Amino acid sequence: MAKGTLYLIPCPISDETTPWEVLPEANRPIMQSLDYFIVEQVRTARRFLSKAALGLKIDELEFVELNEHTVAGEAVERMIAPLLEGRSAGVISEAGVPGVADPGALVVEAAHRKGIRVVPLVGPSSIILAVMASGLNGQSFAFNGYLPVKGPERQKAIRFYERRAQQEHQSQLFIEAPYRNQKLAEELLQTLQAETRLTIAMDITAPTEWIRTMRISEWRKTKVPELNKRPAIWIIG
Repeated sequence: MAKGTLYLIPCPISDETTPWEVLPEANRPIMQSLDYFIVEQVRTARRFLSKAALGLKIDELEFVELNEHTVAGEAVERMIAPLLEGRSAGVISEAGVPGVADPGALVVEAAHRKGIRVVPLVGPSSIILAVMASGLNGQSFAFNGYLPVKGPERQKAIRFYERRAQQEHQSQLFIEAPYRNQKLAEELLQTLQAETRLTIAMDITAPTEWIRTMRISEWRKTKVPELNKRPAIWIIG
């Protein structure tokens, strides 16, 4: 029996963006062909598929959750069992692309281990879009996830990434919980050197999108807009 295919389905980054404003039309027939979805959260995945207006009966679709609490092992093996029997599945993240800064990587790894074909579909990635718009080094960059929460450890991490950006000429990306963005901006302006460049990319793909790259000396003279509760990518370069 032929194995099914695991499709990685991007979704909008912003709630203010409809699916077909940011997804290519080529994704539509693939999404319409599926009735089994591995998702970060069922509620938001159902809402995304409803907004996509695929003509699917949402209540007849099967969903299983794969999130930050999922541990590799039996649970993930059960998720891919239908694919071994010939059924295809779609992986949906909370926002953007599955498998990148996203627990979907667990099921992708399991699929490769079992010889299941993995197909990534085109869609918005806040990480790639931020690098594209930054003007910083797009030949070599690293995504570092979240900075430490505690002050001394956070400042140590900021200095570490700054040195790495300077010595290796590698752009250093990270994220923060949106409600802590304002505090992080203050810490970056206090900790980084005057000539270091910093990109703040907020609300990517939303109507309120705001992306700026400046040296720290320039940021210190600039009135930064309200940052809290706005998802952002930060880049040191």
